[in-house]
Amino acid sequence: MTAIKHALQRDIFTPNDERLLSIVNVCKAGKKKKNCFLCATVTTERPVQVKVVKVKKSDKGDFYKRQIAWALRDLAVVDAKDAIKENPEFDLHFEKVYKWVASSTAEKNAFISCIWKLNQRYLRKKIDFVNVSSQLLEELPKVTEESVPSGENQSVAGGDEEAVDEYQELNAREEQDIEIMVEGCEYAISNAEAFAERLSRELQVLDGANIQSIMASEKQVNILMKLLDEALKEVDQIEFKLSSYEEMLQSVKEQMDQISESNHLIHLSNTNNVKLLSEIEFLVNHMDLAKGHIKALQEGDLASSRGIEACTNAADALLQCMNVALRPGHDMLLAVKQQQQRFSDLREHFARRLASHLNNVFVQQGHDQSSTLAQHSVELTLPNHHPFHRDLLRYAKLMEWLKSTDYGKYEGLTKNYMDYLSRLYEREIKDFFEVAKIKMTGTTKESKKFGLHGSSGKLTGSTSSLNKLSVQSSGNRRSQSSSLLDMGNMSASDLDVADRTKFDKIFEQVLSELEPLCLAEQDFISKFFKLQQHQSMPGTVTEADDLDGGTSSRQHNSGTPLPISSEKDMIRQMMTKIFRCIEPELNNLIALGDKIDSFNSLYMLVKMSHHVWTAQNVDPASFLSTTLGNVLVTVKRNFDKCISNQIRQMEEVKISKKSKVGILPFVAEFEEFAGLAESIFKNAERRGDLDKAYTKLIRGVFVNVEKVANESQKTPRDVVMMENFHHIFATLSRLKISCLEAEKKEAKQKYTDHLQSYVIYSLGQPLEKLNHFFEGVEARVAQGIREEEVSYQLAFNKQELRKVIKEYPGKEVKKGLDNLYKKVDKHLCEEENLLQVVWHSMQDEFIRQYKHFEGLIARCYPGSGVTMEFTIQDILDYCSSIAQSH
Repeated sequence: MTAIKHALQRDIFTPNDERLLSIVNVCKAGKKKKNCFLCATVTTERPVQVKVVKVKKSDKGDFYKRQIAWALRDLAVVDAKDAIKENPEFDLHFEKVYKWVASSTAEKNAFISCIWKLNQRYLRKKIDFVNVSSQLLEELPKVTEESVPSGENQSVAGGDEEAVDEYQELNAREEQDIEIMVEGCEYAISNAEAFAERLSRELQVLDGANIQSIMASEKQVNILMKLLDEALKEVDQIEFKLSSYEEMLQSVKEQMDQISESNHLIHLSNTNNVKLLSEIEFLVNHMDLAKGHIKALQEGDLASSRGIEACTNAADALLQCMNVALRPGHDMLLAVKQQQQRFSDLREHFARRLASHLNNVFVQQGHDQSSTLAQHSVELTLPNHHPFHRDLLRYAKLMEWLKSTDYGKYEGLTKNYMDYLSRLYEREIKDFFEVAKIKMTGTTKESKKFGLHGSSGKLTGSTSSLNKLSVQSSGNRRSQSSSLLDMGNMSASDLDVADRTKFDKIFEQVLSELEPLCLAEQDFISKFFKLQQHQSMPGTVTEADDLDGGTSSRQHNSGTPLPISSEKDMIRQMMTKIFRCIEPELNNLIALGDKIDSFNSLYMLVKMSHHVWTAQNVDPASFLSTTLGNVLVTVKRNFDKCISNQIRQMEEVKISKKSKVGILPFVAEFEEFAGLAESIFKNAERRGDLDKAYTKLIRGVFVNVEKVANESQKTPRDVVMMENFHHIFATLSRLKISCLEAEKKEAKQKYTDHLQSYVIYSLGQPLEKLNHFFEGVEARVAQGIREEEVSYQLAFNKQELRKVIKEYPGKEVKKGLDNLYKKVDKHLCEEENLLQVVWHSMQDEFIRQYKHFEGLIARCYPGSGVTMEFTIQDILDYCSSIAQSH
């Protein structure tokens, strides 16, 4: 314990100018045994301060640290628990009761005794000692503080206290005397007993000398004793005066202590006053709403710009006052509670006023816009909502305030806006589409044919009327030409290019009017209702949720603002509710255009694809992008249906048995379709859809051309195949469709093959007997007879050869060729103009046969001098003459 006491004095108390008087090793009663030390200390400077310090060993090392200190004057009671039995427990009553258990009863008693002595010396019995043995409370004789030496190893309090340390070092003079004495006795180190005996003898001699000196000076002793008695009396007098002075100083000390404590209290009071003033200034500065703001919130004009600005500033100021971060304890103040209640009442009142005013503005907007519908009923334009948006955007900051303060009213305004505007837009958009339908169908008389009647142009019974139109147009096309096939409404006979261009412009105008309308409304909703709309996740939503009963209302019931992703969904849902009629109206318009002319689906596919692409570049998940994407699906289905109908009508084609076939109608219509598609799809985004359609159509054309050729009775199969594949090849070569390069080569090959086949079939054997004769010659050569020996065969001698040649003079040959030309002319159609091509091919084939016969004569009948009755030049002249004569 002494080592610990030294360490604590050196490391903790000496640096703080304190002396450690007593120490006890304790732990808290009833808890986990965590040992610490309670130390009684006094300061070395005046005024002396007495403290009880708790010291604890650090968790990170072997050093000690000061944990907590109490002033001894704050100690009210010392409870030793039991004055008779030994008990290590004791309590110290400071501002609260601290229960301790000492490591031993002796340490506890020593510590309590030290506390009692310090109380007697410095506090004049202000502490109550309970259950303490009377032996520990014996009062020590008083000593002055100047008699108490300072330092680590000095006495701690009174003269009867034990020294901190029994060992004391020699001073310099003592060391010098000992060295002289040891030097005078050389054997002091080697013979300690002799040295000690010598010292003893010298001490006895000195004692004897002293006694003799005292006895010799008895008179002086008596005088000295008398002087001592007088000195003692003086000392008593001085001691009495010192005691009185001490009492006076003690009184002064107590007064000084009281003054010091009073000064401390005054300083504490001033500090508290400053803090209180700071708190009051904080509340006044942050929770005081100007009278002008209050008046604006209660009575401000929400119709004028100045009134709106004043209300906006007042609402912001109110929000700042309500959102001020109160410090701990502020919310318990009555004035704060009253001010907060006043702010809540102001907020509720202004929120009701604002919601009511904006609802009236929404209703008035519906009435004002209705008055402008008449001027747009004739023109294909939609009313401009910009002035209304501009007026409402003045309230955008107030809507943001309402959203953050009263989400219920904000949500109510949102629903009311959707209800009013959806009815307004529905009237405008339906009238707009009725005008578009009237312009598509033409005059009033024509519109009745399509199911439109009345001055308003309402579309009634559109489905049945358009179906009738389809039947009528098909019947008209069948009656116009008996050679045309039943191709339904795919024929171009009903509408020319000008009509299709007109439809394209009207459809583009419709989309161009709808797109800025939706974008402007979406931008307004985002700004007015303070909703985030940009940078949404990629993807397109094809079905919108029900705004009134969907996810939105379930999430908003908590009254808290939505996260950004939900706000984007809310914009999309609001746009879906407001423009719920756009998609069905677009679908009806698309159905009308498809019924008028199914080729219109090409125009609609290109226009709709472009607008979808534009909308998705702006925002892939926007309402406009979603709606146009859904309508694009319908347009694509109509386009696919148009292609399928063409293929189906190809398969159902019937040809006349009495007239020649010529160019098949579906071949001509493929040419028309391809030419129209190439002009429409030039630089279009969805070229891939057209390429797929081309592939399906061309395969259907190939298959059905061959089918019709096989079924043809009037026209030879090769002619049907040759003419139609020549037409297909010419069409593909002219249009230069890259995806049909293989089909173009195939068409050319089929045309060439069937041309050759028809030439051979039609030319036949113009020199039939001569042909049979030489077939016999070739048969003999094939049997192994040498060519120069064939003339020795009886049936194939020179006389037989001359007889056969005489049967085919030039006149007969020319007559046969003329009949052949007439026959070919009957087979071929005029529009394809292949007669000269076929005739030139037949001429070449005939010359090839002539050269073949001459070669056989030269090889098999050498030197016979037998030749044909006509020459190659004669053949060329015959063919040229026949062609010119016809």
